[in-house]
Amino acid sequence: MDHIDNILVVDDDRDIRTGVVDYLRKNGLRASAAVDGRDMFAQLDSSAFDLVVLDIMMPGDDGLTLCRTLRAGKHRAVPVVLLTARDDETDRIIGLEMGADDYVTKPFSPRELLARIKSVIRRTRMLPPNLRVTEAANLLAFGRWRLDTTARHLLDEHDTIVPLSGAEFRLLRVFLDHPQRVLTRDQLLNLTQGRDAELFDRSIDLLVSRLRNRLSDNAKDQAYIKTVRSEGYVFSMAVTVPGDAA
Repeated sequence: MDHIDNILVVDDDRDIRTGVVDYLRKNGLRASAAVDGRDMFAQLDSSAFDLVVLDIMMPGDDGLTLCRTLRAGKHRAVPVVLLTARDDETDRIIGLEMGADDYVTKPFSPRELLARIKSVIRRTRMLPPNLRVTEAANLLAFGRWRLDTTARHLLDEHDTIVPLSGAEFRLLRVFLDHPQRVLTRDQLLNLTQGRDAELFDRSIDLLVSRLRNRLSDNAKDQAYIKTVRSEGYVFSMAVTVPGDAA
């Protein structure tokens, strides 16, 4: 039986969430609704979802806060499309920095939202099928570095903090999720920046160069990120979760 994508729509506006759910169902998807963050996490714990549509402007914890919490927890691999009534570039950038995969500005057409949902799901499945995201963890270790996935910064062997930009963090997460696998430039660009690549670096090569500098990775030796000619890049270090049994 073919897989039917399951979408969770989180919005405090009843008309919007029921309208979106009905439209998605009429177009062949499974869909459920949640009224707030608590409801969202309860449903994520009880069912498997392929994507979350998350409204930014909600009472209590807003969508940006919920997106950040989602990215730090066990459901961090679930893609997120934000709904925002704010036609403001800063809000869009903040949402993407918090870990959202895309956004749609209200008022929106259901057809546009459906197209964005399908595009994000397609991007997340671009990687070879045998690759799996790493287990959710607060720290990931590789070489002489550790990545704090909650605070989104690097720690060296002396616990010195090296801050990362949102784009640098997302690129490093992709590498750490898929170590010792060749990833093409198109895969890396889409997985880290999505349709708003113009808000960050348009060239994945520049972003890789920035990340190498953060890791003190000599471009000649390439101890961490190796260039594979005519193919892309490969993260060559083993990745572990500190404290896990060998």
